[in-house]
Amino acid sequence: MKIYTKTGDKGETGLFGGDRVSKDSLRIEAYGAVDELNSLLGVVRSFRPGRKVDEILERIQNELFVLGADLATKKRNKRSLIPHITGSQVLLLERTIDAIQRSLPPLKAFVLPGGTPGASYLHYARTVCRRAERSAVRLMRLESINKDILVYLNRLSDLLFVLSRRQNLDAKKQEIQWKNPSPRR
Repeated sequence: MKIYTKTGDKGETGLFGGDRVSKDSLRIEAYGAVDELNSLLGVVRSFRPGRKVDEILERIQNELFVLGADLATKKRNKRSLIPHITGSQVLLLERTIDAIQRSLPPLKAFVLPGGTPGASYLHYARTVCRRAERSAVRLMRLESINKDILVYLNRLSDLLFVLSRRQNLDAKKQEIQWKNPSPRR
C-alpha cells in the first residue's frame, strides 16, 4: 500500500462517508488539532512519565483517535462502525482528575508552565487541547457535532494540568507560582 494517494493534491481531503472538503475547513482544523495533541502526548510518553501516567496517556491517545474519527464524520454519515466519544469517557476523565488531585498540594496561586521536560510538555499539550476545543466550538456553530466532544476536550485539558503538577511533584521539582508584575496601587 502506498502512503501517498495524490487525492489531496488540489487542497481537498476526504471525510469518513466520502464527502470531500477543503483542507482548511473548520472540521479539518478541529481534528488536525486533535491529531497534533495526540502526537504531543506521544512526546510526553517518550519521557517515561511513570507506569500509571503512561497508562493514562495511552488510554487518552486511543480515545483521541475515536474523537478524531467522530470529528471526521459528518452527522448524516455517522454509521455504527464509527466510534463516538461518550459521557462514560468523560466520567473516567473526571475520576482520574479527582484521584490525582487528591495526591497534590492545594493550589494557592496560578502556576507557570514548566518544570520537568514531561511536565512542560504536558502543559504544552494542555494548550493544544484548548485549541482543539476552540476549533470544535467554532465547528459546532456551523455544523452538528457530538456534544460530548466539547466536554471531553474541556476535561482533558484539566487532566493534563493535574498530570503536569503530578510529574513535577514526583520529580521533586517545585512549581513556580505566578507573580503579578504590575505594581499594586
